[in-house]
Amino acid sequence: MSTSSVSRTSTVPRILIIGGGFAGMECAHRLERELGSGEAVLKLVTPYDHQLYLPLLPHVAAGVLTPQAVAVPLRRMLRRTGIVPGGAIGVDPRAKAVVVRKINGETLVERYDHLVLTPGSVTREFDIPGIDQHAVGMKTLAEAAWVRDHVIAQLDLAAASSDPAERAARLRFVVVGGGYAGTETAAYLQSMTNAAARRYPGLDPRGIEWHLVDVAPRLMPELGERLGDKAMGILQRRGLHISLGVSVAEVTEDTVTLTDGRELPCHTLIWTAGVAPSPLVATLDAETVRGRLVVTPELTVPGMDGVFALGDAAAVPDITVSADAVCPPTAQHAMRQGWAAARNVLAAMRGTPLQPYRHKDLGLVVDLGGAQAVSKPAGVELTGLPAQIVARGYHLGAMRTLTARLRTAALWGLNATAGHDFVRTGFQRNRPATLKDFEMTDAYLSPEEINAVVTAHVTEKAMAPQIPDFAGG
Repeated sequence: MSTSSVSRTSTVPRILIIGGGFAGMECAHRLERELGSGEAVLKLVTPYDHQLYLPLLPHVAAGVLTPQAVAVPLRRMLRRTGIVPGGAIGVDPRAKAVVVRKINGETLVERYDHLVLTPGSVTREFDIPGIDQHAVGMKTLAEAAWVRDHVIAQLDLAAASSDPAERAARLRFVVVGGGYAGTETAAYLQSMTNAAARRYPGLDPRGIEWHLVDVAPRLMPELGERLGDKAMGILQRRGLHISLGVSVAEVTEDTVTLTDGRELPCHTLIWTAGVAPSPLVATLDAETVRGRLVVTPELTVPGMDGVFALGDAAAVPDITVSADAVCPPTAQHAMRQGWAAARNVLAAMRGTPLQPYRHKDLGLVVDLGGAQAVSKPAGVELTGLPAQIVARGYHLGAMRTLTARLRTAALWGLNATAGHDFVRTGFQRNRPATLKDFEMTDAYLSPEEINAVVTAHVTEKAMAPQIPDFAGG
């Protein structure tokens, strides 16, 4: 492993943010606004140059939105932050150092005085034979783009096949996970394939099967019984097959076997059965709750000087609910935790009291496509067009730039008036499609490897000529 040195120690505090998602980007943006000139060196470590608006990935997979609509360039939002293009693969809290592997393969060590951990989450895998080889998630822009190409390819292959069994398998799709991501993914992609089938002579939309599978007894239980049943009814009337209380027993290249004994010949398995905190959390050797870092209401990690954690990777206490409640891993909480973390980093730097994170959940929105949606803003249950207006209004308001809002609104309008287009680009035809390939879950170091890299960096730095710190911007 090659290690490149970084800047010499500076008297200016160094703030290092890991992750450019909702929490990390909002924290960096707020710090840029509040930090005085020369008050701190601010860096953001992220393998991507954009903040992904994750809730709208099903729209990208269905071709309703383009990838650019849901990917806000970080350099459009951040002007004073030094962006380190790579991923954090290990943290040494004792040395106040983070090991980073840059996108070109080089490894470096970034020192910090204040560390803000927002590495996010990855798709949760279970010990089910074949999942690691034959399932794809809906967590990254590349996954959404791959799924779109793949689904359209199945329609093309079915239309080209003279074997009825192969044709049926190509036209059968399985989505696992009855939460928001899985439900919206199944809803949007089924709508797309049904519309597409009308353009294929010989393909009957009634021959396309979409299955939504979840081990839970209810669809989206967070919505409550009435709205959950309403959403389920909408999807079933469209022809979606919903199986609750059922999971996947085994997956092969062309078959999904369910725990109730059914075998579904198919070539498409989209896995959205929950998320797990980033594997980076395990490198800290800190206390966790269901894999998420235990943090105080002020977002600090107990026993680790200068370390804050938030977003999907942290079990942030929800003190607006109860003493034992934990904030759900939603974009709504992640954004506001980013603001709270920025305030507390500034407080720690300036010697003022840290404030606990408080945010009352604004409600839930589920977009089922077209004029169909279910929403629960501020506890008020809505369905149909009013719910859709609330859902899309919320998404537009949560986007961070006017450009993103205008592009997204225009594309929604275009899809509503002109309908779907079905273009298979083929640019990901030979790309591996496993969860590991897309989400890079095997990139992280063991504590021993982290210590070796940090030690080597200290030795190299002591022998190297001193160079000035990069101050961002």
